[in-house]
Amino acid sequence: MAPAEILSGKIVSAQVRERLKNQVVEMKKKFPGFKPGLAILQVGNRDDSNLYINMKLKAAAEIGISANHIKLPNTATEADVLKCIASLNGDPAVHGFIVQLPLDSDKPINTEKITNAVAPEKDVDGLSSINAGKLSRGDLGDCFIPCTPKGCMELIRQTGVQVAGKRAVVVGRSKIVGAPMHDLLLWNHATVTTCHSKTSTLAEEVGKADILVVAAGKAEMVKGEWIKPGAIVIDCGINHVPDSTKASGKRVVGDVAYNTAKEKASYITPVPGGVGPMTVAMLMQSTVESAQRFLEKFQPGKWNIQYNQLTLKMPVPSDIEISQSCMPKPIDQLAQEIGLLPDEVELYGQTKAKVHLSALKRLKNQPDGKYVVVTGITPTPLGEGKSTTTVGLVQALGAHLRQNVFACVRQPSQGPTFGIKGGAAGGGYCQVIPMEEFNLHLTGDIHAITAANNLVAAAIDARIFHELTQTDQALYNRLVPSVSGVRKFSDIQIRRLQKLGINKTDPMALTSQEVNLFVRLDIDPGTITWQRVLDTNDRFLRKITIGQSPTEKGFTRTAQFDITVSSEIMAVLALADGLDDMKKRLGRMVVASSKRGEPVTTDDLGVTGALAVLMRDAVKPNLMQTLEGTPVFVHAGPFANIAHGNSSVLADKIALKLVGKEGFVVTEAGFGADIGMEKFFNIKCRYSGLRPHVVVLVATVRALKMHGGGPAVTAGVPLPKEYMEENLQLLAKGCSNLNKQIQNARMFGVPVVVAVNAFKTDTRAELALVVQQAKEAGAFDAVECTHWAEGGKGAVALAQAVQRASQAPSNFRFLYNVELPIVDKIRLIAQQVYGARDIELLPEAQQKVALYTKQGFGNLPICMAKTHLSLSHDPEQKGAPTGFVLPIRDIRASVGAGFLYPLVGTMSTMPGLPTRPCFYDIDLDPVSGAVNGLF
Repeated sequence: MAPAEILSGKIVSAQVRERLKNQVVEMKKKFPGFKPGLAILQVGNRDDSNLYINMKLKAAAEIGISANHIKLPNTATEADVLKCIASLNGDPAVHGFIVQLPLDSDKPINTEKITNAVAPEKDVDGLSSINAGKLSRGDLGDCFIPCTPKGCMELIRQTGVQVAGKRAVVVGRSKIVGAPMHDLLLWNHATVTTCHSKTSTLAEEVGKADILVVAAGKAEMVKGEWIKPGAIVIDCGINHVPDSTKASGKRVVGDVAYNTAKEKASYITPVPGGVGPMTVAMLMQSTVESAQRFLEKFQPGKWNIQYNQLTLKMPVPSDIEISQSCMPKPIDQLAQEIGLLPDEVELYGQTKAKVHLSALKRLKNQPDGKYVVVTGITPTPLGEGKSTTTVGLVQALGAHLRQNVFACVRQPSQGPTFGIKGGAAGGGYCQVIPMEEFNLHLTGDIHAITAANNLVAAAIDARIFHELTQTDQALYNRLVPSVSGVRKFSDIQIRRLQKLGINKTDPMALTSQEVNLFVRLDIDPGTITWQRVLDTNDRFLRKITIGQSPTEKGFTRTAQFDITVSSEIMAVLALADGLDDMKKRLGRMVVASSKRGEPVTTDDLGVTGALAVLMRDAVKPNLMQTLEGTPVFVHAGPFANIAHGNSSVLADKIALKLVGKEGFVVTEAGFGADIGMEKFFNIKCRYSGLRPHVVVLVATVRALKMHGGGPAVTAGVPLPKEYMEENLQLLAKGCSNLNKQIQNARMFGVPVVVAVNAFKTDTRAELALVVQQAKEAGAFDAVECTHWAEGGKGAVALAQAVQRASQAPSNFRFLYNVELPIVDKIRLIAQQVYGARDIELLPEAQQKVALYTKQGFGNLPICMAKTHLSLSHDPEQKGAPTGFVLPIRDIRASVGAGFLYPLVGTMSTMPGLPTRPCFYDIDLDPVSGAVNGLF
């Protein structure tokens, strides 16, 4: 018979590499910014290992795989290696991961323990017990196969001979080649016999083989005459034998006597140049396969989510009864369902988690989903149900229309939870759960803000005290102390020197005048705008005197406490787009002016870095879920009057990436459209760069009747009959507010869908009138909703309207250019959004305009602080008043957050407790640990 055809591993591996290179190119086209990643962990510095690793790195670079070589010294302990493996297991950029063997350490290391520590889904060497077990069970599509057996199979396929039904013999039983080769042939339907050096009838068994794979590690152990004529021979051996004709005195041979075997075999692999080149190629193939599996599992926008079925009851139970009757999914399950990686999720128990900002970095090249903002008519004590509608809409889009959807909402303050308002998790069958977790501490973000805010307050008063009681030199010696005979400026002190125009880094080089400038902030106590905060309603802290202890040497001043959510740090958290941006904003916060009229910042106080440390966890959005199992980000909760009243930019950005191009992110703006929505557009969207697709404007028949002139309502007293009976005339008059708020939304170029939140006392005629009025005012659509009682099912029509509106043209635009003078920007908002004839700046406001313009803050956006109960400055004026002059009492600056806030009237920043606060009804069951009485 003719000599065997040579199976060249060099040729086949080159073909494999070219194929993989094309696959990687296509992968990158489909997923911009993505690149398969391979990590090679080496312990020690063996020459042969270095050679093999270089071959792998070269092959990876050729194919387009990002390869990372991690080298530990030979002093590394087993614990060191395991720690490194744990890090690589959690790295989402690493898809394939191998530990180069043998481990060259002078410390005892259990190799089996090390190989089994590699995550099975990244074990592209196929050496872990889990992958070996899956291979032995035949789970070939769910495991990685060791590279040498995988290369052997590829060479066998090149022959075109069908493996199924053939008799195969494997000589060798190692974990790396022989044993997996047996399993691989078996599950490709060959009849397999494994032999080894102790097999007494080895020649006889070899002679039966249609396919022979030899990996015995013994030079030319298998003789040519043993081989069955026409067999396929795969020689995995690499052995050195003496050869005086070679310069090295030796040559490389396989485990098969090649010269005689090729005369009997139909196909044979040479040594070298046969199996060897295939091993590296198969490692690359497994890495690409792992990357493909990763993309299939974590493909942005490809969710595999389980929704919760609601069991509706009539009458509708209390909010906390509903919340506690529903078993939420484990939060790590939800995180996996929506495409977050385990390393991106930080669990806080079973029902809430923080999401790392690394998720946004990983998804940065993915397209955003559709962006929807929920707002409302001008609020009334009767309530409009914005939060309930937000949750109902996402439940409808997700659980009922099977769209990827995220809700992004603000975290509520605990003050109102124990005061009069109660919680803010939605209501009825549209809630964020568990509602007691949502309404209480959550993950501690508000406590972090309290600590950070009060650190600034303490720094201000301490600095004033020390400057009043010490000389320049004494201050300097304490601010820049000598440590072990060396004086050194901290980084933040270097920044202050640069701000002062002092370009020196040696503390001994400053002149006395420069020392004076450096140590004296010279804060004017009368200009301090920074207050202490507390997340509790406490009316007796609205005005206090501080510094009354004798230790403060008589340096007292009048101050106050605000509620924590009114802190500028909360607004900074909500508007920051990352840790670095947050730190810069924290450093820019202006706390007072110096006696020279210059702004004093937190950076000047030296506290910026400490604030960033306190806020490092708070910057991560909190993941929760709705009653029906759709995901929710709960993050940041700034006031909607002296701040912008919207949840965080970061939560929205991560959510928009996770939902994918066809998904939806629904966020809620505080108060009515004239306040929260206007600030969402002009402040939040300006800083985030995000562009909304749809506005959902929530209205109720009852609230519109109040805007039409309906009587006042009192808590605890039955509603007047006007709100319980049909009254089309009163309702029609009140629709003036609805019409104006629709106009306000359309002013920004975004389609408006009106959600008419129906109550059981509403008549068909009343609901129809609101729908008609909304459409006539220019709404894209207007829809009745019953989600409070029916969950997502009651908001399906609203969700479908939002889907249609999201396809309509959205020509989003800002109301004003920030380069306009401060007064012009205020006037535009007052006239265009509120309906005012003009504005009037009182003397203090006029002074602030001049001051902030001089200080360089004139180009900041405007955040109007006015009553939320009317379009005007008078809370008693309902409907859509016009022709009024809007008085501007004062203007203040939140420079770190990035806006100026004009005060229209007096703004309370510390709520008080009523005669009967909510806390009377809140209790803890000591047996079950359940919270009772929240609403």
